[in-house]
Amino acid sequence: MKKPWTEHLMSSKDLVTTHAAIRAGFVSLALEKNRFATPFVEKARTLKAIASKAKTPRDLLGMEKIRPEMLAAAGISDKAAVHLNERDKENALRSLIGNFLEPAGSDFVEELVFRFLLTRGDTLGGSMRNLGGTLAQRKLTRSLISCLKLAGRSYTWLHSETKAWAEAPPDDADADLYLRGLSWENGRGLRTMMYNLRSPLVKGAVDMSLFDCDPKTISRQVYEMAEAYIALGELKGGIDPAGADEHWKTGWTAVTRISEAFAKFRKKPRIFFIGAAIEARMASEIWELLERGVLDNAANLTDDRQLASISRWLCSL
Repeated sequence: MKKPWTEHLMSSKDLVTTHAAIRAGFVSLALEKNRFATPFVEKARTLKAIASKAKTPRDLLGMEKIRPEMLAAAGISDKAAVHLNERDKENALRSLIGNFLEPAGSDFVEELVFRFLLTRGDTLGGSMRNLGGTLAQRKLTRSLISCLKLAGRSYTWLHSETKAWAEAPPDDADADLYLRGLSWENGRGLRTMMYNLRSPLVKGAVDMSLFDCDPKTISRQVYEMAEAYIALGELKGGIDPAGADEHWKTGWTAVTRISEAFAKFRKKPRIFFIGAAIEARMASEIWELLERGVLDNAANLTDDRQLASISRWLCSL
């Protein structure tokens, strides 16, 4: 029987991420970071406009409209602000004014804005740590949806905010932004795929889990049934070659954990791996696992042909 990965892989070299793909990946990350940074920049502009009405740093204490931004400039994050009372916040603002804004003299507004951006930059950095994974999930989602559409199959999706399953909208251009689950029907039955599921069988998070069930019946009870799982996969979207080995160690640990968990039930669902940054040594190890049957399929996320192939495979299971 022909192995599915032979549809798009001829050797381990095909899995290696090209320099052009790495460059394009970094550009995509930079663009996305800039998109997320835009609201903070706009807030900084508004902060400067309002704060400029103050004649002295002490006048800022009476400006309630910019109080949250001033607290951020004082180094207090949104999470920290929840745990502080009004006296604590007032002391933080007075410390900001006395230690930093007043010494800045006539440039106190610029000092305020710079310190606001410093704290918000840290907030942005925290939210960006898994940006590669987010973009990877969106890219795979678009590929899966495209495969279903080309095959003439309808699909339903689980909205990450409403937590409800719904029919695919006529205009699904932004579906990948909010999709947490995807369901379709093929010749074998109803299929439901969940992202980032904490499987009670695996006792850990699994990036992608494909089930033999209707989306309306998906529940913890189904998650505890070894026979309900059709496939499980790891998706590593980090594009930095320097972190490729670490991503693969995490992925390999997850693959091992999945295999061992289902072996206890004498079940062997398909296991697959999709990665963005794949170096030569890592590619050789993945290739060996494919040949041994430990992995049922693998693909490089940056190669559109490989991504389309593994998406067709997933939709056909």
